[in-house]
Amino acid sequence: MAGRKHPPATREHHDSFCTTEQWELKRGATGQPVRHHRTYILRLWDGRVLRTRLSRPVDGSEYPASMWAHILRAQLEVDTASFWACVEDQVLPDRGAPKPRTARKPIPLHLYRELTRLGVPESEIAELDAAGAANRYAAILAAGDGVE
Repeated sequence: MAGRKHPPATREHHDSFCTTEQWELKRGATGQPVRHHRTYILRLWDGRVLRTRLSRPVDGSEYPASMWAHILRAQLEVDTASFWACVEDQVLPDRGAPKPRTARKPIPLHLYRELTRLGVPESEIAELDAAGAANRYAAILAAGDGVE
């Protein structure tokens, strides 16, 4: 994304960002009288709630640069590259949520000991789950000559 040119940000881009990241539309929904700015909220994994407003009418008019910088920093909490990646490529911004740990079935101790005895490096064993370790052990025994 570095060095990539983008058009000046518009209310339409702002709305597209919120829609793509699945912000919840709280005010100014379609079919309601246009009395307020369109308001979106996003509930983050850490309990914070972000709020952003699109001035009415939602048309293609450009935001002034200083206003847009404020919206990115204070309301959307993203940098320019993340904003445009979301709008143009549907790449969601990294909001810092913890990555889910994948549950792996642990390697039985006797299998771990056999693999190390046969010369399999500990770093390689650490990458295996129980089934992978059993397959590795079987392959070594089938080859009949230690580590492949």
